[in-house]
Amino acid sequence: MTSAEIRQSFLDFFKSKEHTIVPSSSLLPDAPNLLFTNAGMNQFVPIFLGQVKCPYTPGRAADTQKCIRAGGKHNDLEDVGLDTYHHTFFEMLGNWSFGDYFKKEAIEWAWELVVGRWGFPKQRLYATVYKPEAGEPGEFDAEAYEHWARIFTAEGLDPKLHIRTGGKKDNFWMMGETGPCGPCSELHVDLTPNGDTKGALVNQGSAQCIEIWNLVFIEFNANPDGSLSPLPARHVDTGMGFERVTGIIQNTRGFTDFSRIISNYETDIFRPIFSALEKKSGKKYGSTLPKPGRQAETAQEKVDVAFRVVADHLRALSFAIADGIRPGNTDRNYVLRRILRRAVRYGRELGFHRPFIFELVDVLADTMGDVFPEVRSGKDTVKEVIRREEEAFNRTLDTGTALFLEAVSDSNLKQISGELAFKLYDTYGFPLDLTALMARERGLTVDVDGFNQLMEQQREKARKAQKKEVIELSQIESAVPTVFKGYEVLETTARVLEIATHRNRTAVILDVTPCYAEMGGQVGDTGEIIGGSQVWPVVNTIKTGHTWLHLIEGNDAPPVGAAVTLVVDAERRAAIQRHHTVTHLLHWALHEVVGPDATQKGSYVGPEKLTFDFNSPPLTPQQVADVERLVNERILENAGVSWLEVPYAEVKGRKDVMQFFGDKYGDIVRVVQIGGKPAALDGYSMELCGGTHCRATGEVGLFSIMAESAIAAGVRRIEAVAGLASYRRVAEEFGLLKSLAEKVSSPVPELEKRIENLIAQQKELEKKLRELQQKQAAATAAKLVRRAGVIEGIPALIERVDADGDTLQSLLNELKGLFNGVIVLGGASGETVALVASVSPEFTSKVQAGKIVQGIAPLVGGKGGGRPEFARGGGRDASKLDAALEKARQLVGRK
Repeated sequence: MTSAEIRQSFLDFFKSKEHTIVPSSSLLPDAPNLLFTNAGMNQFVPIFLGQVKCPYTPGRAADTQKCIRAGGKHNDLEDVGLDTYHHTFFEMLGNWSFGDYFKKEAIEWAWELVVGRWGFPKQRLYATVYKPEAGEPGEFDAEAYEHWARIFTAEGLDPKLHIRTGGKKDNFWMMGETGPCGPCSELHVDLTPNGDTKGALVNQGSAQCIEIWNLVFIEFNANPDGSLSPLPARHVDTGMGFERVTGIIQNTRGFTDFSRIISNYETDIFRPIFSALEKKSGKKYGSTLPKPGRQAETAQEKVDVAFRVVADHLRALSFAIADGIRPGNTDRNYVLRRILRRAVRYGRELGFHRPFIFELVDVLADTMGDVFPEVRSGKDTVKEVIRREEEAFNRTLDTGTALFLEAVSDSNLKQISGELAFKLYDTYGFPLDLTALMARERGLTVDVDGFNQLMEQQREKARKAQKKEVIELSQIESAVPTVFKGYEVLETTARVLEIATHRNRTAVILDVTPCYAEMGGQVGDTGEIIGGSQVWPVVNTIKTGHTWLHLIEGNDAPPVGAAVTLVVDAERRAAIQRHHTVTHLLHWALHEVVGPDATQKGSYVGPEKLTFDFNSPPLTPQQVADVERLVNERILENAGVSWLEVPYAEVKGRKDVMQFFGDKYGDIVRVVQIGGKPAALDGYSMELCGGTHCRATGEVGLFSIMAESAIAAGVRRIEAVAGLASYRRVAEEFGLLKSLAEKVSSPVPELEKRIENLIAQQKELEKKLRELQQKQAAATAAKLVRRAGVIEGIPALIERVDADGDTLQSLLNELKGLFNGVIVLGGASGETVALVASVSPEFTSKVQAGKIVQGIAPLVGGKGGGRPEFARGGGRDASKLDAALEKARQLVGRK
């Protein structure tokens, strides 16, 4: 069986037992005390506590739940890679009963699925039941024992041999110190070659006899005094390790061969990731394992541990990020960062010195996207987040490793000092557990207490550094102006001068920056501030005077005086530069096509698009096409783009250098030139501009105008895209054309003609439909006229005809030619009510159509009105339509 078949067979089995199949909940739990969703029952806790009514009928559910155990009480992180079955991310298959079935059904169905459906050898299976030791709560779970004993006996197996007992540690589940709890019963499988251990390895920590399913029977409430009291309703909560079951079924070739090591990693769950790693690294997975309790020693063991770590951590990272969790500096976010950095470090064993984990996300999306669509739909975001994190850690990993190796070269060293561990953390980004791992590999320990003391000192220093509250940008300007290096580099080291808050954002002020600050229509750069193990995402950059403010996420910030590395988001900056350079080309092209009076009034330059505002009458379609063509021709020329700083006095009077005469310029200005010789100020486009630009027009790529419209009297706006944004737009539009062509069974080149024919056919059909509706209306009108009456001397026809408003209008028109008096028609179409009324001229002095509709429309939850001779209205309460028509009769009678 494939893993997909195993998962589906579990869900299908419980669906046949009247369980509602529910989707996995997010890895971001609702419970504030949990770092991650770590069990299938997390999403059902409110039901167990009676806070939410069970939404399932009957009260049964089953699912496969995404889980992460890498922090807090449940933490398998350090064991991953060293054995065959530990994971940070795993799936938990589970079934639940909410006050419905209990122990008998749960136990019988577990046996039916494992033995009857999947074919597990029954003689290799062992059940455990709760038997408290001295001082432990509750009593021997005789009921569960009897159900298991009956099953084993019926199978010809000795219950005394196949049923084991366990105390509170292994066989009693508690939600907390108090609250719902109960005994549990586990199903274990003997994986030894001969399967003849007679249960001796159950709950002994051996990989040759492992638990595959835990059935929890929630029947008590734990009281503060330590006593147990029965719950009003009894529940069942079960959890099965999907990877474990798959490993057993696939590694034993369907239970025919138990001679091999049973490994969760030797399955089709991990094989696609291993294959991709083998292809990228040139190394082969050899299935070796370190000796129990030891680190990897041989070269192949080190490679195989790295394979398992990277594959496991890829899954944890991808699913967590797809659920909205991001690597960060605190809580679950830092756990995720530790997982990623552990994987990066193990990547060195496979020869990776550049980001590589993000490239494996596609493999995971392909293999898991059908079951968990969020990892497929969000894969671009997942890849980008992982790539950026990898890049950040790669900058310091090798330098930090060299420092570590230098320290451990001392043969007398027994322990890594707290000072070294803290330096690796603070300066080079090594999580403490990564340093501890590297130490264990060399038989060393780490002075954790010394590390923690230094961490607390740093926290205290950070607490004392008060943030300055900035209401207006003009309130702050550092004594040391920020040096901008963003024209030349996208990464630099810097020193933190000050921390402030601006509009609920934390702002970091540095002495040097490569980040462009928002001005001149160009948006500010984003990126990352990196300080040792911590990374602060920069979400925007703004400036006041000569001071740059780097706005970051959250309230945490690097301490004043700290040395950090500032990195610009290069991909985003490149997109912005393409749009800025093409804005200059667009300005030039407008002058060529429209004339020199098409002067710039404003612009927006971002990564996703550009807008350009200018003085002009509306452009004709041909003018828009000519501008777009001219810009693309200049892009293909691949002319150089250069810039030069000159005294403003030298260019102030030059008409060939575009400038905004309302702007204030300093003594030195920057001229951006396209074409001509660099620094010669002889290009065909020259503008005073402080923005960032491409080095040549060819870098812009395809240019597309999306819209041309008015934004004010005499001011037009062009919205356009370039580069990858333009490519995506063209690809989307061509994809739309292909989709439309397929829907109307036409080749793309003949699509226009095909649509014209379809429109002509539609118009002809609409004409025939109108003719038919008129005939039907005439026939219906003739029948209705026979039902007309007289109310207080006024001829009246007030009827319900269920139809939409247009149909009622057509019917009313027909009736007006056949009947003089008051006509009121009401109809329902779905939940919508339509009302129409007409009064012949000779009766409008007594009754008015507008007043009738005004009086009855509120009854159907709507409104309406009109002239004395005609009115329309409507509403949304069809149940009151008959009452509304009855009121219309009353209104006519009142005159």
